Amino acid sequence: MRTVSSKRRATRSIAFLALAVLVTLAISSLVACQGKKPAGLGGKYRNLLAEVGVSQADIDARVEKTVEQFFRGTNAQRIYYEFGDGMAYILDVGNRDVRSEGMSYGMMFCVQLGMKEEFDRLWKYSHEILLHKTGDYAGYFAWHATPDGTIIDKNPAPDGEEYFAMSLLMASNRWGDGEGIFDYRARANDILDHMLNHRKILGLPPKSWIGDMFDANRNQVVFVPFGGSATFSDPSYHLPHFYELFALWADKDNDRWRAIAAESRAFFRKACHPKTGLAPDYADFDGVPVKQGDHYRFEYDAWRVAMNIALDSAWWGKDPWQREEWAPTYLSFFSKLGVSMHPDQFDVDGGNPAGSHSTGLVAMNAVAGLIVPTKVARPFVEEFWLSPIPSGRGRYFDGCLYLFALLNLSGRYRIIGPTQ
Repeated sequence: MRTVSSKRRATRSIAFLALAVLVTLAISSLVACQGKKPAGLGGKYRNLLAEVGVSQADIDARVEKTVEQFFRGTNAQRIYYEFGDGMAYILDVGNRDVRSEGMSYGMMFCVQLGMKEEFDRLWKYSHEILLHKTGDYAGYFAWHATPDGTIIDKNPAPDGEEYFAMSLLMASNRWGDGEGIFDYRARANDILDHMLNHRKILGLPPKSWIGDMFDANRNQVVFVPFGGSATFSDPSYHLPHFYELFALWADKDNDRWRAIAAESRAFFRKACHPKTGLAPDYADFDGVPVKQGDHYRFEYDAWRVAMNIALDSAWWGKDPWQREEWAPTYLSFFSKLGVSMHPDQFDVDGGNPAGSHSTGLVAMNAVAGLIVPTKVARPFVEEFWLSPIPSGRGRYFDGCLYLFALLNLSGRYRIIGPTQ
């Protein structure tokens, strides 16, 4: 057997050390280009408000004041109302109705903030009043009702189901499971199963008007799983940051949820205009805006796309385009218009501006700052911080987006996993 001389061993050690240094530098460079380690992979949640100079005491006070107004404030401030036997609802104040969107948002706020009593009340109303128990819609939630519990439209809205499932899974991880409707994990899995397999569960024919919430061929969320409304999508319903967690935590269809997450990331690239970053309210599965009313434009639904892309990047970091191309393009578009004066509705190419300077869009644009350097995010975060807590007739939608932004920008909107 030949032995390696001390000189050769030393040379080889130096070579391996040099290679290790080069690999470490390459990885460090890659991480620097892509941002810090994603939160879903063990990284830290950014506190952008602190980064731009807001004190932690002021941040905590603003969160407390916002929650106090929305959940316990005056009739001109609150959106949360207790109802019946152990129930409560989130009121769309302007339309005087209750929506699965708002109910599921309310539950997400509560699980993030540790408000179990309010969470259970909202879930009981959702389960007892909005959830269909019989018929071809059984397992789906009606998307809106009167506050006293009269269903206005039986059809479901997929974003409500998505947030219901995610908030229930996080509730299970945070508080553990109870019995009956408060067996959070079981109820979440029921919802997830119907979202992907509704026709199969109920034995509906393949051509039935009522279908699944995700197109079987495109692996994309549909606008409404009914008739022609199931042939296109709503970009703001695409939540790849949630789908990754469904892939990890659901009892079944895990590989499909992972594939759906990848498809949603690809969809964002198609739906967001390359020169503005704006997405339309409604889009075909290939990302082309749907000419239905004004929904081919960037309007109210589409505001939420910024939060969805930013959270997916911050939590998982799987698509460099989100951080390196979309966010700079999107924020540059609004920066050129004036961060403190831009309107809130456009064609996706930036033409035909209309509307007002809405707090809801200000909030979502600030959340986009989670995936850009602090100096780029600063004017958007400062504009959000200077915006008053929404009150009055428009406080439902603007208010929900405001609270989402406040939690995100303070590092308090987090993945609540089983270890917690």
